[in-house]
Amino acid sequence: MSDEDGTKGNKGDFVFPINSAKPKRKRAGSEKSADGGAKIIIALLAGAGAAFLLALIMLMSRLEAEEMSNGLLNTNVGGSKGVDDQILSEEVAQGHASFGLMSKDRLKERRNKLVSQMKMMKKGYDKKLDKFTRLAGLKPGNPLEKGVREGEALLEGMVNALNGEGKMPGHVDLKKDFRDAMHVDHEKMKRRDEKTATTPDIGGNDKGPHLYPRFPPMPPHTMAVDLFGEEIITNTLSFDKPTIAGVIAILQRFLHKLHEMLVENRDAPTAEEVIVKYFALVNEYLAPLDAAYRDRPMFPIREDGSVFMSLGAYRDHLLGETLRQAYKTAANPDKLFVGAVVQNCFGIDVQCRSGVEVKGQDKQGRPITEISDRPPDVNGIEEFCADPDYTKYCDSGQIRVLYVNETESNGPTTARYFASKLWGGETYFMQSDAHLRFAQNWDRLYHEEVMAAKSYPKVILTSYPPGFSDGDPPYKGGSKGTRLCTCEFSKSDVEHRIIRINTGNNCKGEEEAPTQIAFIAAGFFFSRAEFLTDVPFDPYLPWCFMGEEIALSLRAWTHGWGIYAPRKNLIAHQYRPGRMGLPKFWENTGRVFGRPGPGFNTELQMVTLQRIKHMVGYKDSDTESLEKLGYNLVLTDFDYYGPGDVRTVQEFLDHNKIDMKAEKCGWIDYCNDCTLP
Repeated sequence: MSDEDGTKGNKGDFVFPINSAKPKRKRAGSEKSADGGAKIIIALLAGAGAAFLLALIMLMSRLEAEEMSNGLLNTNVGGSKGVDDQILSEEVAQGHASFGLMSKDRLKERRNKLVSQMKMMKKGYDKKLDKFTRLAGLKPGNPLEKGVREGEALLEGMVNALNGEGKMPGHVDLKKDFRDAMHVDHEKMKRRDEKTATTPDIGGNDKGPHLYPRFPPMPPHTMAVDLFGEEIITNTLSFDKPTIAGVIAILQRFLHKLHEMLVENRDAPTAEEVIVKYFALVNEYLAPLDAAYRDRPMFPIREDGSVFMSLGAYRDHLLGETLRQAYKTAANPDKLFVGAVVQNCFGIDVQCRSGVEVKGQDKQGRPITEISDRPPDVNGIEEFCADPDYTKYCDSGQIRVLYVNETESNGPTTARYFASKLWGGETYFMQSDAHLRFAQNWDRLYHEEVMAAKSYPKVILTSYPPGFSDGDPPYKGGSKGTRLCTCEFSKSDVEHRIIRINTGNNCKGEEEAPTQIAFIAAGFFFSRAEFLTDVPFDPYLPWCFMGEEIALSLRAWTHGWGIYAPRKNLIAHQYRPGRMGLPKFWENTGRVFGRPGPGFNTELQMVTLQRIKHMVGYKDSDTESLEKLGYNLVLTDFDYYGPGDVRTVQEFLDHNKIDMKAEKCGWIDYCNDCTLP
């Protein structure tokens, strides 16, 4: 296959990094040699070192995923053993050794090199331990630190023994020691949190028990269950002691099971079969979480003016800068909390690829396109947290992150569902894209704009923000807010006649109060957090792109929410032309299922879009039609994720001049004339 088809480096199964394991291989030359004593010393060193390094890997929640991916650490044979293999391979390649017998001097040389490698690794682990301890908010003397120190003592004892000072240490189960100590420490933490649940926290907020234990935003693929145990899941699902860490653990478990399903069904199924299996996973792992908090907020809503910003980032190179800009320009950065879903290609067991890049034109004027190999994506969270001006926001728990491998990414609707689950009781909920710039005091001004609207508190501020380019000066804001006042039924076969929304007339921007508009932009809206209880995000819309905004608008309005345009723009958005070659999630879908291009994602979307079309009232998507097509499954839990009961669907259609029989959109007077407060 050619490079353009997007399949290079993706042949065969892709492997979930958390449980990835390289094929077992038998070391040549492992039989007894004449110098048996030296061999035994090397074996003891490798074995004991493996226990130490493997324990560190487990204790620090797979901080070393990148080393595993490049072969320096081998999950099959253990950490130091993998290094030993690497050293031997290098020596063989250089002609210094063979896989057969080696002299005593060469064995001694190899032993010294191995010890040197292990000491270098220990130095790196010390730095990562410090960083991890700081990000997780752990106190000195915690079980993680104790485990690392025990491992260091073990290593020191081995080195001393090899130098003729004392005996070689026996096997120590650091992993078990750590888990036992972690259990004791966790019980202490729970008692401490119960005592301090009402003491002041950053920004003057109350310290809710649900914020502890804090789940660190770095490093990627840290597993919440490994840090805090299975009880964080059971406590969250039982409504006993829900925590953000528990929510993240539930989402991580779903992603792990999703990966297994994708691997098992890479080549065989139809789109319908994939949807059936996906819905089964949602029913098993996500639906219980939503059911536990149906019609009530998961956490108490604070009245301190705090803002939660929901960010779904798909391989986004501007995520770090967006976060810096958001905090730099906020009037109250200590009250700004972020829930980011980082969907990246981490370069683990897959070759990262670009999107379709336009390289020029052929003689007929048609674009010449190319897809090329790329290095792993830059992690915007790491960029932000490493910046000394913003590290404190990562340390304080204001940055909450769910990492999703590109192979498990299936569109913005799913990413926004995940991000909404990272909300922790903040007053306001803001959903946006991850490539933005902000005007000064944007958070305070949006707060004031919401309160100025007539239907407060059930107010949604939304717009398509103005665009910006990389070389533009700092954004100041202040232009007239765009108004979403028009729509059309798409004629594209890819979009299956779904209703698309667009802008209409602008107001003067000097009105006494915001006025209502017809539709919500999924890329930016701002509301009180009660929105999450009234209009919970729908987990049954995977692989869906178009249709997200009409569904969101209809559901919010029928639940009694007023939709308003801000009078002034306070954020700007980078609108990305195709020539930038940025990857799209539907290209990844094609690679995952071994069907390059967007075609298979279009097939999947055709099924899930039936859920939205049924909601809006398409004549070929009523219950009877779906039964004939065998698509009954798309109506799973439709009553909960469907329209509200404050207003009817027909009232929404009439209000916004949408004719479902003729499939036409009319002129929306109140919206374009700015007359409805």
